[in-house]
Amino acid sequence: MNSDIAILTFAIIAVTSIFSIIAFSNPSIFHNYLFNAYALNHDKKQWYRFFTHAFLHADYMHLFFNMFVLYSFGSILENYFFRQLFANKSEFYFLLLYIGGIMASSFPSFEKHKNNPNYNSVGASGAVSAVVFSCILIGPKMPLNILFIPFDIPAYIFGALYLAYEWYMGKRQSDNIGHDAHFWGAVFGFGFTVILKPALFLLFFQQIFN
Repeated sequence: MNSDIAILTFAIIAVTSIFSIIAFSNPSIFHNYLFNAYALNHDKKQWYRFFTHAFLHADYMHLFFNMFVLYSFGSILENYFFRQLFANKSEFYFLLLYIGGIMASSFPSFEKHKNNPNYNSVGASGAVSAVVFSCILIGPKMPLNILFIPFDIPAYIFGALYLAYEWYMGKRQSDNIGHDAHFWGAVFGFGFTVILKPALFLLFFQQIFN
């Protein structure tokens, strides 16, 4: 596959958007496919929730934000970084990264909340974080323009601040945002890409300190 269009990124955005929008007006679909650790712990037949919750979102703003970030970073990662590094295996590795990000960001929440019937979670944030941090590993000095900040931030600085914030907020548990999923999705994205090409780990630090 050799195209200027980030086919997998656009396909994921399309499927996620369609499924989320359908669920907005169908509470039974939303309830049956969201992530509920208690249901998973007491009924192993509901294993699919580990995966399907990433294609649901709480509202249009939640959906738009996740899909915008996925489009911004996924297009670069799939079409440029991975294609240069992995050639004809780039699409396969990109898909593994995304699916792995969903799963890796869900297991810590499962362990923490498996006896809490009131804990529910939806959204692609864990998988999107995996994509973002794969990009940060490969291009740590890539300039990022963040909302409300009037200047660019190097990707590696944003990454460090993001991890610190998500770890702290995950410990506090003071809101309804899945900070654990964000944190572990990011860690997975970074680590998985290092496993695919270990030389990137040293290159990451060389780029920062060069």
